[in-house]
Parts: sequence; C-alpha cells; structure tokens
Amino acid sequence: MATVRVVLRKKKNKAGRFPIAIRITKDRKSSFLNTGQYIDEKFWDEKNRNVRKSHPNSKVLNNFIVSKVAEANDKVLKSEMKPEYESVAEIRNKIVEKKGFDFFVVANMHLQNLKNRNKHHQYDTEFGRLKRFKEFLGKDVLPFNKLNVALLKKFETYLLHSKKLSPRTVVNYLILIRTIYNLAISESITDRGLYPFGKGKMTIRIPESQKIGFNADEIQKLENAQNITEAQQKAIHIWLISFYFAGIRVGDVLQLKWSDFNDGRLLYRMNKNSKLVSLKVPDKAIEIFNNYKDKSERNGLVFPQLKHINLNDTEEVSKRTQSITRNLNRRLKIAVKELGITKNISMHIARHSFGNISGDKIPIQMLQKLYRHSSVTTTIRYQANFIHKDADDALDSVINF
Repeated sequence: MATVRVVLRKKKNKAGRFPIAIRITKDRKSSFLNTGQYIDEKFWDEKNRNVRKSHPNSKVLNNFIVSKVAEANDKVLKSEMKPEYESVAEIRNKIVEKKGFDFFVVANMHLQNLKNRNKHHQYDTEFGRLKRFKEFLGKDVLPFNKLNVALLKKFETYLLHSKKLSPRTVVNYLILIRTIYNLAISESITDRGLYPFGKGKMTIRIPESQKIGFNADEIQKLENAQNITEAQQKAIHIWLISFYFAGIRVGDVLQLKWSDFNDGRLLYRMNKNSKLVSLKVPDKAIEIFNNYKDKSERNGLVFPQLKHINLNDTEEVSKRTQSITRNLNRRLKIAVKELGITKNISMHIARHSFGNISGDKIPIQMLQKLYRHSSVTTTIRYQANFIHKDADDALDSVINF
C-alpha cells in the first residue's frame, strides 16, 4: 500500500530556503513531488507537518498543502484499485503536472501580504481586479504555463472594449498580474523562462494622464464660498486643508489630531508610507481649524468624520475613509457648480492644485520634500504636468514674428 506524506526536504535553494514536497512511498521506495514552494526551516512544524502560523502566508500555504496531499492520495487510491501493478515512480508521474504553482494561489499570497501590511484600500481594489480576471477566464485556476502573452493581450482587449475601461485602468490590471508573477518568481514558485512580460513580449506602457488642478482664482472662490450648505462647507474645509499642506491625502487629513500640532507646526506620520512629516501651519489653515476647536470630544480628532471609529482597527478605518471620501467628493462637485467653477473636483485635485500653482516657482528638491516622494524622479514626472512656461516661450518665439 502506497503512503503519502508532506515533508520539508533538506536541499536548500540559492536563497537558503527549503522545498516543501509530497513524499510517496511504496514497497519501501520513495518518490518526491515538489510543490514549488520554499520556506525557511524555522517556519516548518515537523510534528504537525505544516507551515507554522508565524509565516506570513501560513494559511494559504497550508491550504495548498492539504489540497496537494488530497490530490496525491486520490491518485494513489485509484492506482491501488487497478489490477496491474504500478511503481511509485509511475504513480508520481501521473500526479505531476509541470505547471508550477497556480497563479491565483500566489495572488492570494499577495492579497494576504497587503492585509498584513494594513493596505486595506489597495487590498479591496486588487481583490476586485482579480475577481474580474477570473470572470474573464471563466474559472478560478490558472497554471503559470498558461499565463502567456496571447492570454494577456486577450484580457487587455476585453477590458478596453468589452468593459470600456480607460487605458490607464487597464495598465493597472496588467501591473497587478505582473506583480503577482514577480512574487511567484521571487519565491521560486515558477520559472523565469515562462515570464510573459518585457521586450518582445507583453510590454506595459503607462499612458500619459492629464492632471488638471485649480488655479489661484478658483481656490479663492472656495475660500470665500457663501450660500452653500453646512455639509458642503465642511467638505471644502477638508479640501483646503489638504491643499494648504501640499496635498496631503484625505485619509491623513481625516486622522489629524490636535496633538499633531506643536509650536506652529504639523507633525504627523503618513498612513501611506509611514514617513514623518513636519510642515508649518499656515494662517489660512488656522482659520479653518478654529471652526472645529471648541467642538465636543471626538477622540482627539480635528475633524469629526472618524470620531466613532476605533483608529487601531485599520481595516475599518480604511473602509470608512473610502465611504467618507465618496461623500466629500459628491458635496464638492455640487459646491463648485454653485460657485461657477467648471473644472472637475475631488479630494485628490487638492494635490494637483498645489502642483499647478507651484509650477516652476519652487526648486524640485523642495517639492520632493513637500510631496513626500521617495524619489526626485517621481517629483520631476509629476511636476512636469504643471510646468508649461518653457514650452510656451518656445512656441511664442517661433510664431510671434
């Protein structure tokens, strides 16, 4: 009778990790089925023959191991029921499909990593994109050797023409698939030889997007807004605070606490990348804050929208922030229409507006600091959307004769 057991083999890969394998034994002879997954030895529970809970992807990996063991047991049982004798090698060969790890198993690892890092908004967005990818495929399994250029191009066409998504949104889908594929390679789950991205394969080109911010006159209309509802005025206040502090994100604005202000400066840690920020508090911001200072206790928060939320529950904060942002954007759109402003507005436009007005007036290194960008290259690319003087002067020099 053949037996099936999961083991951690002792031959390390180049990264110093050990392979998880399925061992099939019959007539005292063993054959091994590599699962394609490698882990550090400290994460392996020899007694229970599974991945310890201390591994960040333990749940996904253990579910995968259970499924592989069940699959092997099924093949072994069918082999034992046959009248003709099958060796352990023959049984193994019937089990093995050199497909590597399934794409969606690795996708679940990626999603779990996002949760572990409290990237809940990104988790929700990418969960939805993977769901749409499954809908396109008509199934929820995809071996890596089937994830090729032809399939990716079909998916791209499907998103552009059947789902009417913008080219930039379609690029985000492809970047997600590439990210998951890269994770599979880094974890020694699949082979780089099958990689469908890059020169001569599936190339991802990020289309230029038009970033339009408000000008000074339009912002002054927001600052002097009258004859609008209280809810619309509060939405404008939050938008202006974002603008006054160089376009800080709405999630950060909503979580500002009075304790974040000391000696005329705002000192806080960004939610997106945990960077520490120190900015002077402008007089215009103080005028807005004065409208909220005497309000009842609200967990120390400047603005009341998250006052009933446990700020330590990052998932709940993320979901509530998304809902609040939608409501703020809706109120902003109504308000600017009343004020005679024809440009589109959202909370994110506050960041574009800061870029638009700063133009080429501020040195790029200072803008990098104000925007909290990790790379000056990112700042240069972003600010290029708002610097037009050189191009305008060049045009004038040719046509004004």
